[in-house]
Amino acid sequence: MKADINKVSVEAKKDILELEQKINDFKDGKIIEDKFKHFRLTRGVYGQRQTGVQMFRIKVPFGKLTSEQLVRMADISERFTNGNLHLTTRQNIQMHHVKLEDSPEIWTLLEEKNITAREACGNTVRNLTGSANAGIDPDEPFDISPYVYASFQYFLRNPICQDMGRKIKPAFSSSDKDSAFTYFHDFGFIPKIKQVDGKEVRGFKVVVGGGLGAQAIVAQTAYEFLEENKIIPFMEACLRVFDRYGERVKRQKARMKFLVKKLGLDGFMELVEAERKALKNHTVEIDTSLVPESVPAPEKEVPSVEISDQEKYDKWLKTNIFEQKQKGFYALQIKVLLGDIHAEKARKLAALVKEWAADDIRITINQGFLLKFIRKEALPYLFVKLDELGLAEPGFGSTADITACPGTDTCNLAVTNSTGLTEVLEQVIKDEYPDLIEERNIQIKISGCMNACGQHMAANIGFHGSSIRHDGLVAPAMQVVLGGGVDPNGQGFIAEKVIKVPTKRTPDVIRTVLEDYYAKSTEGEYFNDYYYRQGKRYFYDILKPLGDKKNLVENDYQDWGQEETYKQEIGVGECAGVSYDVVAAIIDEANEKLSLSEEAFSLNSFADSIYHTYSSLVIGAKALLLSKDVLCNTQKGIIEDFDTHYVTTNEIKLDSSFADLTLQIKKNEPSEDFAKQYLAQANAFMDKVLAIRAMQLIQNGKDKTVIGNHYKA
Repeated sequence: MKADINKVSVEAKKDILELEQKINDFKDGKIIEDKFKHFRLTRGVYGQRQTGVQMFRIKVPFGKLTSEQLVRMADISERFTNGNLHLTTRQNIQMHHVKLEDSPEIWTLLEEKNITAREACGNTVRNLTGSANAGIDPDEPFDISPYVYASFQYFLRNPICQDMGRKIKPAFSSSDKDSAFTYFHDFGFIPKIKQVDGKEVRGFKVVVGGGLGAQAIVAQTAYEFLEENKIIPFMEACLRVFDRYGERVKRQKARMKFLVKKLGLDGFMELVEAERKALKNHTVEIDTSLVPESVPAPEKEVPSVEISDQEKYDKWLKTNIFEQKQKGFYALQIKVLLGDIHAEKARKLAALVKEWAADDIRITINQGFLLKFIRKEALPYLFVKLDELGLAEPGFGSTADITACPGTDTCNLAVTNSTGLTEVLEQVIKDEYPDLIEERNIQIKISGCMNACGQHMAANIGFHGSSIRHDGLVAPAMQVVLGGGVDPNGQGFIAEKVIKVPTKRTPDVIRTVLEDYYAKSTEGEYFNDYYYRQGKRYFYDILKPLGDKKNLVENDYQDWGQEETYKQEIGVGECAGVSYDVVAAIIDEANEKLSLSEEAFSLNSFADSIYHTYSSLVIGAKALLLSKDVLCNTQKGIIEDFDTHYVTTNEIKLDSSFADLTLQIKKNEPSEDFAKQYLAQANAFMDKVLAIRAMQLIQNGKDKTVIGNHYKA
């Protein structure tokens, strides 16, 4: 398996060669670490807890893979990593323990099979997720898959979302049941159909400004119905607003949910509307053939098998199999413990898919797989073969199917071990509450820290890593959260924080909560209804003995899977905006944006050229503001402050205000004439910036180092 850069697309080739060059420049000391970090993140290369190795994240739109793509990933993981593929709650695949210098070759091998790593990390539009059962869901108005893929294509490498203050996460659900959890995403889309003049019109309910993390917020409804050809322009307009008005210095306040909350939904939507004239496209028609319809494997004789464990098989049929909207065909859902599958096992799974299912594997948001278009007569054979691989455990999507991030196994930000705890809790459910293997309305989710990669705030029973101090020692702990998730009617709930307990007592939290639910809930009462009826204080009281620090024992000072005493080690996350340490570096960045603008203009990509021009103006102004120690935390603030500190003082002479110059972007359609004029104005502005900076250097004698937190806008 030798990578061939000439087998990939022109765009991917440019990306990969640029990554290779940047790695060499970084190693040679030509690029400072923070600037290189910003670059590699948007290419899927993310630092992990262990020194000298990286996590390589693959961007898999709505989790769709072919068997050939899965095999390629398996081969790569075996050659370059520890052989493990990790399925994430974002329907991505991650490989850990990757050497930095191997990442260009890994990416090339992926691109040969039409798989990208571009914008899998960093402050960009991240992977677009979608219901895994899209296309076969009996409740769906129509298949959302081509809409997700069209959105993915539109924003990939799009200049409006390359340098935002924080990441953006969109999600598409296949029906009102909201199986993609749109309510906690920056953008959420639920398909709708309405009749207009006797014709069927497709569209989406659109929600914005949701998110999990330390401050979880439920998304608000922007449209009850937005026509299908307007969803991409709407997202673009929102991203332009987020880029200009969003916070960049205070990372904990930099997500779109906080901007929507600050402005109010009406205020946010007014700004979105003001961007419409400048949009690249006012409508974007969706080619529904972008994602071809799945084709079942050829019908053939199924080998006879003997079911050795009939009870397990019956449970598997009940919990992991459902009939598709295409009658006579079945979907098979595979529970994958911790989302980890070894390369050899993945290859064998791919072979089964090719033989017995449609070549359309979907990664699910609970870290499993979904296979499509399986004939009923093949189910016994597939059960036996999957059981041999350890992939036929009943209870997919049930209480016994616990979602968990990697925690302290690999993550810099993690406080506690998620994986060891998950294995223990799944065993508790299996041994003590076997009926819950068939229960889908109580979900358990675990994150290693408050950042919610394990989606704990969207769980009926959730946990996130924390710590407890007592008598000068630190014990690993879990913050218990209750009452989150999507109810059977599709309504989304954010969990409430109840109490913090030592992590070794987490199994007893599960036992206490479940026993109380069994004893005191009414017949058929949904868990969240029961939780909110009893109230947060009630659950605090029944769990309080487990949180008591006075009776800690030696075992409580050890994390799951660890023999040594717990030592809290929290690294620095890599999703935040990054900094450059001298004003000259920021001016260089402004010039880079001008070069990109000129390149886009030469390719007749006028809208892209205009946005690069806008970025160069803002960054150039930022450089001069920082030379005066003016805090730069939003683009809007930079534009206003530059007028205050440079234009009104006549230190720089412009034909108009700086605000008038820069904000032409939202007052003009993206025509060739405007793109040309705007670029010329930006070049003239940059000449003035360089002249002023030269004068400052003469006066000061050396370049100025600025505080990193001052210039992330």
